[in-house]
Amino acid sequence: MEQLTDQFQSTVKSLLIRHQSILDILSKGQETSARVNRAVVKSVTSCGCHSINAQKKPIPPDANLADLKELLNSQLEGFICDNCRDIIEAELGKQLFYIAALSNALDISLTDVLDHENKKLQTLTIFNLT
Repeated sequence: MEQLTDQFQSTVKSLLIRHQSILDILSKGQETSARVNRAVVKSVTSCGCHSINAQKKPIPPDANLADLKELLNSQLEGFICDNCRDIIEAELGKQLFYIAALSNALDISLTDVLDHENKKLQTLTIFNLT
């Protein structure tokens, strides 16, 4: 995995030409995030391969933190179709591009970010609360 993230970050560094300003990188990152959100929404509203059943989930008073994993869910119903999957994957790829560009601009290793976050998650487990 380390080699893949390092290679991806290096490739982004070599390809980023137009949006090298930190302001451009931040705004493009925000734009790609919005495009990911829009693609997921369109899988519900235009395609219909997904539907959303969003409502407050009842949580029993005696439920503990570990129970929440079973009680709560994504509120998505259905299965993503191949077309929507392709679109969302493409948008996520663009988002990852600008995350790598931001990391490069700030001289931060994505491998280190992933490693630190993974260690934190493994240490805190369900108490991470994100």
